[in-house]
Amino acid sequence: MEFFTNDVMSGLLASSLETAQLGAGGFTDIGKGPGSTEGRYINWLTIADAEGSVVEDVARIRNHPLVPQNIPVYGYIYDVRSGRLVEVPAATAAGKAK
Repeated sequence: MEFFTNDVMSGLLASSLETAQLGAGGFTDIGKGPGSTEGRYINWLTIADAEGSVVEDVARIRNHPLVPQNIPVYGYIYDVRSGRLVEVPAATAAGKAK
């Protein structure tokens, strides 16, 4: 699940990070703080599908002409809660050495 979408990022900037509260449903504004609506003009480059993005990146690297075909390429996602790298099985399959 993508947590920080472009809308969430813009909304946080508009209402102020100082008055944002993280709850079960995501961030909500709990007060009136200084903010800016300029965030709506920024593409925050959020990733909607982290696993799909990793698979796509690994496939691109695997098929690059400068990467030897006998070298496997792996893909992981960093879990910020646990501090661990989580392997993406579909990326491992896409990056298998030939």
